[in-house]
Amino acid sequence: MSKEITSRATDYSQWYNDLILKGGLADYSAVRGCMVIKPYGFALWENMRDQLDRMFKETGHVNAYFPLFVPRTFLEKEEGHAEGFAKECAVVTHYRLKANPNKKGELMVDPDSKLEEELIIRPTSETIIWNAYRDWIQSYRDLPLLINQWANVVRWEMRTRLFLRTTEFLWQEGHTAHATAEEAVVETRKMLDVYADFVEEWMALPVIKGVKTANERFAGAVDTYCIEALMQDGKALQAGTSHFLGQNFSKAFDVKFLSKENKLEHVWATSWGTSTRLIGALVMAHSDDQGLVLPPKIAPLQVVIVPIYKGDEQKAVIDTKVSEIIKELKSLNIRVKYDDSDNTRPGWKFAEHELKGVPVRIAIGARDLQNNVVEIARRDTKEKMSVSMDGLSFFVKTLLDEIQLHLVERARAYRDAHITEVNSWEEFKKVLDEKGGFISAHWDGTGETEEKIKEETKATIRCIPLDNPQKDGVCIYSGKPSKERVLFAVAY
Repeated sequence: MSKEITSRATDYSQWYNDLILKGGLADYSAVRGCMVIKPYGFALWENMRDQLDRMFKETGHVNAYFPLFVPRTFLEKEEGHAEGFAKECAVVTHYRLKANPNKKGELMVDPDSKLEEELIIRPTSETIIWNAYRDWIQSYRDLPLLINQWANVVRWEMRTRLFLRTTEFLWQEGHTAHATAEEAVVETRKMLDVYADFVEEWMALPVIKGVKTANERFAGAVDTYCIEALMQDGKALQAGTSHFLGQNFSKAFDVKFLSKENKLEHVWATSWGTSTRLIGALVMAHSDDQGLVLPPKIAPLQVVIVPIYKGDEQKAVIDTKVSEIIKELKSLNIRVKYDDSDNTRPGWKFAEHELKGVPVRIAIGARDLQNNVVEIARRDTKEKMSVSMDGLSFFVKTLLDEIQLHLVERARAYRDAHITEVNSWEEFKKVLDEKGGFISAHWDGTGETEEKIKEETKATIRCIPLDNPQKDGVCIYSGKPSKERVLFAVAY
C-alpha cells in the first residue's frame, strides 16, 4: 500500500481516512459499516481504556457485564428512550438456520425457530441493567450502586466513518443508582469531570464542559452533560456524555428502595459513556500531513530506536549499547522498541514511525558511539537534536512530558482562537462559512429556533457551557429576548 497521505488542505476527510488506514489503526471489514481495529489501534485503545478504568475505580465504581441482547419489551418501557433509539436497532427474530432444499450449499432462516419475543442487539444498556437493578436494590443500604461495563454496542448507522461513526463500536457505559436526586446530579457532574480530566491530561485535548439543550439530550434523560472538543478543520466533536436520568428508568422498571424514613421510593439514576470515537478525535486534533501525532501518555510506543550501521561488527557494538539504553528507559516505565530489522533502510523506518506518530525517535550509529551521543527527533515539532548518552533516559522522560504539554497547549491555542462571539444572523453565517469553530451567540431558548438554525446552516448547539454568565441579549435568529450565549458549531 502506498504511504502517500492526502494533505489536510486538499481533502480533510481523505486525509483522516489515510491516517487511519496507513497508520495501521483500523481497516474496513466485510460487514457494512463495521471496522477491524488493528493491533496498533487496539493498543492505543487499551492505553486509553486502562487509564479511564483506573479513574473510574478511584471514584468508587466497579465493573460488571450485562447481556448483549435486550428484549424488545424492555426497550419499549421508557417511551423517550424507545423513540430515540428505534431507528438504530438491529433486531434478532430467529435463532437457527437450515440448509436450503432448493439450492445446494445455501443456508436459509428456519421458520420454525422464530423467537417468542424479538431481541435487540444493545444500542445502549439502560433497560437490561435497570431490569437487573430491580432485584439488586431493596433498601437505602444498597445505595449508591456504582457500576460500569466495558462492552460493544450496535447502532445501525446509514453513513459510517472509521472510529467516528460505525455500526458496531467499543465503549464503556456507567449506570448508577442513588437515594436522592442531589446525589445523582453530583455523580453526573463528577463523571463529566473525570472525562474532561482524562481527555485533557492524557489525550492532550482541551474540552468545553456544558449541558445539552432539550433537543440534543440523550433519549430518556432529564439532563445531558457533555464535553466538546474542536478538530483542526473547525468542526466540533462530542468526546463524552454524562446523563442525569432522574427516575425515568426506575419508574419504568419499578426499582424502589426503602428509605431511612421507612418509605418506599423510586431510586434516582445516572448513565455516562465514552467510546472508540475518542481515537478519531485524537487523530483529527493533533496529526499532520506526515502522519499521526500521538500524545506520549497514551501512545502505544513512546520511543523507537533505529540503528545506523555498516556490517555485522558495527551492528553488534550498537546492539550492546542499545540494550543498556532500553533497560534504563524501561526502568522509568517508558514504552520503547528497538527497530533493528534488516529488511528496510533507516530512512524508511524514520518515515514509518513518523507516520505512526511515535513521539520520540532515537537514531544511533557507529560515529555516535564514538562521540557518546545520539540523535533525537521529536514527532510533534520535527525538531532534531544531538544528546549525550549520559543521563539519556532522564532526558527522554523529561522530553516526553514536554511533548505532552506542548500538544495540549497547541490544541488549546487553536481552540481559543476559534471561539468567536457574534451578534447577528449575517455575522453568524459569515463566521461559520469562513472560519468555523465554536460560535458564541444568543439563542431564544426554543427548540423551534434551534431546529431552523440547524436546517439552514447544519450548525447545532453543542452545549450551554457550565457556569455560563447570565447576560441579557437578543437571539441572533429570531430577534427574541435571550438570557445567555450558547456555543454553536458544525459537528461530527
